[in-house]
Amino acid sequence: MSLKIAIIGAGAWGTALAISASRHAAGHQVQLWTRDPNAAKLMQSHRTNQRYLPGIVFPDELSCTSSSVPDLLAWAAKHDLVVVGTPMAALRNILLNLKDVQVPVAWLCKGFEAGSEGIDSGAMPHEVCQAVAPHLISGALSGPSFAMEVALAQPTALVAASAHASVRQILVSAFHSPSLRVYANEDIVGVEVGGAVKNVLAIATGLCDGLNLGLNARAALITRGLSEMTRLGVALGAKTETFMGLSGLGDLVLTSTGDLSRNRKVGQLLAQGMDLQQAVQSLGHVAEGVYSARTVVKRAQALGVDMPISQGVVALLDGHLKPSEAVAALMGRNAKGETT
Repeated sequence: MSLKIAIIGAGAWGTALAISASRHAAGHQVQLWTRDPNAAKLMQSHRTNQRYLPGIVFPDELSCTSSSVPDLLAWAAKHDLVVVGTPMAALRNILLNLKDVQVPVAWLCKGFEAGSEGIDSGAMPHEVCQAVAPHLISGALSGPSFAMEVALAQPTALVAASAHASVRQILVSAFHSPSLRVYANEDIVGVEVGGAVKNVLAIATGLCDGLNLGLNARAALITRGLSEMTRLGVALGAKTETFMGLSGLGDLVLTSTGDLSRNRKVGQLLAQGMDLQQAVQSLGHVAEGVYSARTVVKRAQALGVDMPISQGVVALLDGHLKPSEAVAALMGRNAKGETT
C-alpha cells in the first residue's frame, strides 16, 4: 500500500528515513520538511542533503518543503503518517502544533526532556506527547541505527513502539523493506528508556576507549550499563525483556562501540582533555546524551534507582570529576552481587 509520509526535520536521521521510505517498493510519496526555506530549496534542487548526508542522492519520490511551525498542522493533515525527526528539545513545540492532527504521529528522538522554565525536566517523549497532545495517535521508531548506513540501504533493524496497534502497523508498512526490518513492540516505555539511557552510557564507553582502558573495561561498562538501564526501565513500568531487544541491548552496543556514534565521540574527546563545550562544538551534530544525562539521573534518584555509571557521566559533564577520577570512582565502589 502506497502511503503519503511527512517527515519533520531534515537532520541526518530524518533525511535517512525519508530516503529509505522513498525507495520502498510500495511507491510511498515522501515529503521532508525543514523550517529553513533556503535549506529546503537547496535540497530540492541539488537532490541531496549536503550538510548531513553528503553524496546520497534523493529518490524521485522524495520532495523537500518548508513552512512556519504554526502551519505544520495543515500540511501534516494531508499525509497518512507524520514522523517527527527533530532533536528531543524541539519535540514539545512540534507536538503542540500537531495536537489536532488526525493521522498517526511517530517520533525518532531518543532522550529525556531536559526541561526549561516552567516545564518539569525528565519527561520521556511519550510523556511529552501526553502533556501537550494527549489525543494524538502516536508512537516511536527506535533501535540501533546510524543514519548514513540506513541512507546507503545497509541492513538495519528498528522497533515500532506504541500502545496503538494502528501506529505500529503503519510504521511497519511505511519503513519495512529488504534493507530495513521493523519489529512491532507495544512497550513504548521500555523502548524509550533504552533509547535515552544508551546515549549516556555511550559517553562512558567513549571515555573508556579514549583513556585506552582496554576491551575488558568496555565490555564491563556495557554490561553493567545494561543493568542500570533495565533497573530504571522496570521502575518506570517497562518490561524486562524489552531491554534484551533492539532498543535496549542492540542500541547500547551500537552506540557504545560504533565509530559513527556522536555520544561515544564526546567521551573520547573529554578523555583527550577537551572541555564539554569544545567537545560538543567539534561534533557539528546533536549528542543527545549530553542533554539528557542529568535528567536520567534525576529521574532515577526520584525512584530510588542506583545508576552509578550514569552518575559518573553527569559528574564528568558538570566538571566535578576529571576523566581518570570518574573511572577511579567506579572501580572503587564496594563489592556487591551481580544481580543486586
